[in-house]
Amino acid sequence: MASRSGKLVVVGQGAAGLAAALSAAEEARRCDVAIDITILEKAREEEAGGNTRFSPSYMRMAAPDRIAPGFEDDMREACGGQGDTDYFRTLAEHATSTMAWLQSHGVEFSIPPYYLSVGPPRIQPVGGGRAIIERLGQAAKAADVRISYASAALRLILSEGRIGGIELRAEGGTTIALDADAIVLATGGFQGDPAMMQAQFGPLARSLKLISPGTRFNSGDGIRMAQEQGARMSGDWDGMHIEPVDPRSSHPAPVVLVYPYGIVVDQAGRRFFDEGAGLVHETWEGFARDIHFARPNGIVYAILDSRLFEITDYKRAIRSDVSPIQSDTIEGLAAQIGIPAAALWQTVDAFNEAANGDASRFDATRCDGLAAVAGLVPPKSNWARPLNQPPFLAYPLVGAIAYTFGGLATNAMAEVLGEAGRIPGLYAAGEISGHFYRTAPNAVSMLRALVFGRIAGEEAVAFLRSRDSKRA
Repeated sequence: MASRSGKLVVVGQGAAGLAAALSAAEEARRCDVAIDITILEKAREEEAGGNTRFSPSYMRMAAPDRIAPGFEDDMREACGGQGDTDYFRTLAEHATSTMAWLQSHGVEFSIPPYYLSVGPPRIQPVGGGRAIIERLGQAAKAADVRISYASAALRLILSEGRIGGIELRAEGGTTIALDADAIVLATGGFQGDPAMMQAQFGPLARSLKLISPGTRFNSGDGIRMAQEQGARMSGDWDGMHIEPVDPRSSHPAPVVLVYPYGIVVDQAGRRFFDEGAGLVHETWEGFARDIHFARPNGIVYAILDSRLFEITDYKRAIRSDVSPIQSDTIEGLAAQIGIPAAALWQTVDAFNEAANGDASRFDATRCDGLAAVAGLVPPKSNWARPLNQPPFLAYPLVGAIAYTFGGLATNAMAEVLGEAGRIPGLYAAGEISGHFYRTAPNAVSMLRALVFGRIAGEEAVAFLRSRDSKRA
């Protein structure tokens, strides 16, 4: 008969939380120990899954059984040379085994095209993040993991410096104290908490659009609870992953990533950055953040012409379900988007005069070197083709936040760290952990949630077994 080894509580039912709970159940079975495992999920069942449920869930892999070349170097470069080397090495070492584990639970993968341009190799679960929630959720329930929905975690309970339980608010508002010998925090970042966002990023952060309906549940609960118990903070607290989206669309993550192939203007009709400075995954964070925090009314317009429709598979770079605004004249387009016609015409005319290179060199799949002539301010470093083929098109763009970078300090074993070392029995995985700096490594958020969620579950079981052996 299996020996009794305690109670594990996982907070959050996104990719990291489900991976932690399911891997813990499997590890306990392998070790022939009985561990009570409960997931606390703030949302109701039909909304559960946080960002994961609505995410395309791209993962930076060449194939499910092969990590992308230069993976660790790319992580360090994206983070400006900062970040935990052991963390990224562990991520690389466990990536393929984690993909195989997902496949064993019925998650299938495809290799999607990368928008329009070249980019890091990626794989994607068929069905996106919803498939991860459904497959791992089914497996967790089959493994006797209890899932308590509409249960908001409030406070960690420590006893003699160790995890003793967690206080939660159940549906109906009742406050309950739940015993726990180990806890995995997988509650995401703090982008869903307007007050916390304002405190970190200023008053404009309160109105920042969320990338998906599930993002609102990522309200910093786990970060606050751990911080109250002495957890250290880590990551870039001035950083966030933010994307340019069409505010007219009701779809989650309705990105519009064709802006490099035209120009972008503010509400005064003026350009304000180099739209061709790099590939979209190299420019979209800075661009989207600038829209919200530096442009009047937090909105800008991508201006293109009918040659957009000639770009092969251009719709791959547009997830909005709303057609662009169109007009046969620049003046007509300006009237529709509420921009002074004379200013927009002057901007387009100046750009067209400077975009006098050989248009046959235009290549949407790479940085083509088709730059506007020197003297154009701001410059246009690639894809500088004149806008002179009506109808003229406009996409309104705002910034939408996916997740924050600042979070808990954790090590490569997903243990939460305090000032004096690890906090015994406390683990964290996913966006709650602070390991990103400067920019988000492309297509890594979901991968790290699954890898370190799985590690957290296995390490929690090892911790509970070790605790029992010491008591024996």
